[in-house]
Amino acid sequence: MVTKLDRLARSVKDAREIADELTTKGVALNLGGSRYDPTDPAGRLLFNVLAMVAEFERDLISMRTKEGMAVARAKGHLKGKQPKLSKTQRKLLFEVQDGGEYTQTEIAELFNVSRATVYRELQRRRVAFLATCEAHIF
Repeated sequence: MVTKLDRLARSVKDAREIADELTTKGVALNLGGSRYDPTDPAGRLLFNVLAMVAEFERDLISMRTKEGMAVARAKGHLKGKQPKLSKTQRKLLFEVQDGGEYTQTEIAELFNVSRATVYRELQRRRVAFLATCEAHIF
């Protein structure tokens, strides 16, 4: 059961295809308290108008969301997910890793993070190191 047409399809074309498929299977559509009759020209017109309005409404919501995210990003409020480790913790992680006394699993337990986080931090350090090496070569 779908209560609103904009929840049924993303575009007028999709709505038409879904409605046609449902009517060929013998399913009756009820839109806003009115029964959709694909054989009636007024019913098809009403369905198409409602589908166009639903598509327009969805496009407006999408546009407003993108604009809001752009404004938040410009103000510095939309920064993405914050790193698990602080700069100090990251520096200590590198020191512990370079010491060679602990495995990466043990390091993850020490810092209360997943092994993937440890691997990711070590990979970031490798990439940064390679970037500085390349900068010195050229």
